[in-house]
Amino acid sequence: MVRGLQAEIRQNKPFSSAAEEAYLNLLRTADALVRSEIEFLRRFDLSPSQYNALRILRGAGADGVTCGEMSQRLLTRDPDVTRLVDRLERRHLIQRARTESDRRVVRTKITQSGLVLLSQIDKPVRAWIHGQLGHLTDAQLRTLIELLECAREPAMSGSA
Repeated sequence: MVRGLQAEIRQNKPFSSAAEEAYLNLLRTADALVRSEIEFLRRFDLSPSQYNALRILRGAGADGVTCGEMSQRLLTRDPDVTRLVDRLERRHLIQRARTESDRRVVRTKITQSGLVLLSQIDKPVRAWIHGQLGHLTDAQLRTLIELLECAREPAMSGSA
């Protein structure tokens, strides 16, 4: 009997290995979660990368971050952080300024408008996340976190 991912993708033959099945399950799950996140954030006129950037800037406080620092901290790689920042700046959610100590360095900071938007989004985001993963127990979530971190290690270290 075909079950799980095999049934979802209508694959009749078994996977070549448990590693292949786990990897494809991970891709399928990530895609489903990202599509749901895109739909959820659309009501706030934000992409997942824009929302992530605003959260990074809120966490950075008054010092803000450089584009390079933001690029390193984004959850998903965005090849054009400058354009991401441009879009947020046009909406007056962030601002950029050169530092006095080194005029070559541009730091990006969240504006009051950006902070207000995030404060409006915080509660709905927590509810959305609960809707996505709230059916799992704390123990299951801890196990999932541990497994995902272990699975990510080779890709992050470049040894994959």
